[in-house]
Amino acid sequence: MRPARAPRADPPWVRRVPPVLRPDPGRVVTRLFLPGQEMVTSGESRSTAVLARVLALDDDEVERELRDLTDDFGHRHHDLASTWDAHFGLVRHRLAQAEELSANRRRLVGAYFTQEYAVESAALFNPSMVPHPDQSGLAAGSTRFVMTVRGTGEGHVSSLELRTGTIDAAGTLALDAGPTHARQPLVTDPRYARAVFEHELDEDPDDDHGNADFVLSMLGREFGRSDLDRAYGELRAQHLTRGSALRTVERFERVARRCYDVAFPADSAVRERVLMPQTPTESHGVEDVRMVRLEAADGTTTYLGTYTAFDGRGIAMQLLTTQDFEHLSSRPLSGPGARDKGLAVFPRQIGGRYVALSRADRESNAITTSDDLLRWGPPVVVQRPELGWELVQLGNCGPPIETERGWLVLTHGVGAMRTYSIGALLLDLDDPTLVVGRLEHPLLTGTGDERSGYVPNVVYSCGAMMHGRTLVVPYGSSDTATRFVLVDLDPLLDALRSSGTSATTRLNRHDPAQPIEGAP
Repeated sequence: MRPARAPRADPPWVRRVPPVLRPDPGRVVTRLFLPGQEMVTSGESRSTAVLARVLALDDDEVERELRDLTDDFGHRHHDLASTWDAHFGLVRHRLAQAEELSANRRRLVGAYFTQEYAVESAALFNPSMVPHPDQSGLAAGSTRFVMTVRGTGEGHVSSLELRTGTIDAAGTLALDAGPTHARQPLVTDPRYARAVFEHELDEDPDDDHGNADFVLSMLGREFGRSDLDRAYGELRAQHLTRGSALRTVERFERVARRCYDVAFPADSAVRERVLMPQTPTESHGVEDVRMVRLEAADGTTTYLGTYTAFDGRGIAMQLLTTQDFEHLSSRPLSGPGARDKGLAVFPRQIGGRYVALSRADRESNAITTSDDLLRWGPPVVVQRPELGWELVQLGNCGPPIETERGWLVLTHGVGAMRTYSIGALLLDLDDPTLVVGRLEHPLLTGTGDERSGYVPNVVYSCGAMMHGRTLVVPYGSSDTATRFVLVDLDPLLDALRSSGTSATTRLNRHDPAQPIEGAP
């Protein structure tokens, strides 16, 4: 093991460029607000007490209060009145004669059960970038992009945000004007995939496979909520011969709760859209989306985004799928390759299989494969921490990028003083478990004010985009803001090729055919 100190100066073919995208504490969404659920001295809940006070207001007070609230908050949201109406609908069961209330009083009740939440008040970081599905109307040599960013607000809750922009032939990068409002999606009824349930239940050591197989046998390759409920009914009907039906249903429900579909309003701009946590598994965070444009053999494309779901205690990997960034589906990932954070899918199949980068052992870069994008097999290590700037751990900085010389992988390494740097790795096009080269020194390390923030001394990306012969790398700085760097591709590939022989020699000390320790 030979430690290598990283030089602070960037290579001449690495150029930091504007703009800097900083968190905006004024970007807010609405959320249902329920006063504390503890009991007051009267024995009634606080929600009931608040309702009683609002109902006690006279009509003039209702009109005045509603007018003032609209003046103060209406410009910060799209159609705030509809939100108030919807929130009234969620608490109307507490009112004996709700239908007798005036429209304005109902709306005011809804306002008292609404709060603002600043989705990026703490940070806006860890971006990934892909070509926009609409490339029309651009000047020659320009590319329009979609960028995912992680917004973090009160309680360290993380959400997925979207931004759009262009980069022109001269390498000038411009973000579209900031969003006017933050728009949230509507949750729609999901179409479940039987394979998701099969994979998840196979990993449950306590599962009664007899009952599970019985339920699965009544479900098609894809099915809806009513089909699942019908299968539950058949299982319960056989309670005399099939015990533990309730436990089987709960196991299925745990999987079902991790599956959801959402649709953003058709009149919303991409840059307005915010996906907040939707399920208990991700209640504390939709974290570090690694977006890739996956191209099928027939040339059709789908956008995939792997992300870390965090519930405040544990993590799980999820997969977002979309064609247009308006309709999104989220499904759970399973298998030894999907353990821990940082799964990043290659942009096409290799040898008829889906391939992804994995860090299942929490410190090494590895390759894992899948037949269906849902279950990922035992990972094969391709890079272990060896250099001074990466001795704590390694990981990837997003999906690999295909070049004529190999798969270009941006990596991150953690060194002394918990300093994060971005490096690079080149993998063989036909067999990505073979390393062609790796950088001896970081491609990027935080400098100047980049080193100061919520988590100091961190530079981190979740995915770069090719633009001609330039690599456009958005990156988070110190878990606070998002910045950009342009990397000339050819000198980067030359640097990787010149280091290839020594890198391969080092890796050959480990058997690349062996999966990561702990994987089955």
